[in-house]
Amino acid sequence: MNSVHGLRMRRRVGAASAAIGAVAAKAAPTLLVFAAALPVRAADPVVLETNEHRVRVVTVADGLASPWSLALLPNGDMLVTERPGRLRLIRDGALVAQAIAGVPEVRYRNHGGLMDVVPHPDFARNRLVYLTYSKPGENGATTAVLRARLDGMRLVDAEDIFIADAWDARDVNFGSRAVFDRDGFLYVSIGERGPDGVPFAQDLGRHNGKIVRLRGDGSVPADNPFVRVAGAKPEIYSLGHRNPQGLMLHPETGEVWASEHGPLGGDEVNVILPGRNYGWPIVSFGREYSGETITEDPYREGFEPPRFFWVPSIGISGLLIYMGDRFPAWRGELIVTGLNSMLLQRVRLEGRGSAERESMLNALREQVRDIRESPDGSLYLVTRQNGRREESSGKVLHLLPADE
Repeated sequence: MNSVHGLRMRRRVGAASAAIGAVAAKAAPTLLVFAAALPVRAADPVVLETNEHRVRVVTVADGLASPWSLALLPNGDMLVTERPGRLRLIRDGALVAQAIAGVPEVRYRNHGGLMDVVPHPDFARNRLVYLTYSKPGENGATTAVLRARLDGMRLVDAEDIFIADAWDARDVNFGSRAVFDRDGFLYVSIGERGPDGVPFAQDLGRHNGKIVRLRGDGSVPADNPFVRVAGAKPEIYSLGHRNPQGLMLHPETGEVWASEHGPLGGDEVNVILPGRNYGWPIVSFGREYSGETITEDPYREGFEPPRFFWVPSIGISGLLIYMGDRFPAWRGELIVTGLNSMLLQRVRLEGRGSAERESMLNALREQVRDIRESPDGSLYLVTRQNGRREESSGKVLHLLPADE
């Protein structure tokens, strides 16, 4: 495989299975080894080569402070969150200088801050948006969900509809993403908050390391899997997660998929099913940051295996299954973002070469946090910061076919 600006490497399921033992075909993992590419220094826009498409990368907004999420609104506007606690508007392809007022106070330390922004499925009528953020309090901070109505350049009628029982003074592993399913239920990911190896994620009496399922007003659906379990938090939908920073709705099946940060290795993509236990910290491919073993068991009966995993870690965050026409060779394939690896990765899901992977756009040397598909089939990326880790170097990038 030839590469002009980045490294692409392919590994198949069989090789990974031989390395770590037999696994179920539907969850067969693949190992990835990648290397950094030389940075692009061309003027914006730049054109990058991938195995299947030439991609034109256009900067929509830059100078952002650790942006986390992008929401596409029905009228073509975009909302962008910055972790220090700012909600920004992009209109007519340009960043509005004034931030949107009415954002809650956030705990902007370490992993904390303003995280996801998600419009209500009926946003065009009700103007409701949902923010996930690290909420400060006497016991440190926790992950919370705020619902508000966007009125011009202000959030009004704001209220916390969910505050996780995951308070901790350590400002790490808050999560957090949110997504609505086809029935209008809201899923929110919450990190395990504690040091590696502490089994908070296995405790049904805490929200640490869980994905919760709510109605749009924050109330609990009657068919949540642990509603009738004594001592369990009724909001819990799945457990055993470490730090899930990506959620998506599969565009064909309607399943909720999540990406999850491992510690030293062990990033995962999981298909989220009601009541299932995803194993952290009892099963994992990751290690402590010291290199010490967390567990000897990458799989164990009774725990849901990952759909995909990564060793070494790519710093996985956003994910989507591309369904557009602008990049036809990618249609139906999973695309994930990498923070420390500074790349996109395309993962083939079905057919010959299933689980083939291609690392793309790493020549940009940008830490990619989020990815969204526009209704016209183009893609938008949110980058946390550049490879030099400069302050306020986050961007919103637009990916288009270079040959159009």
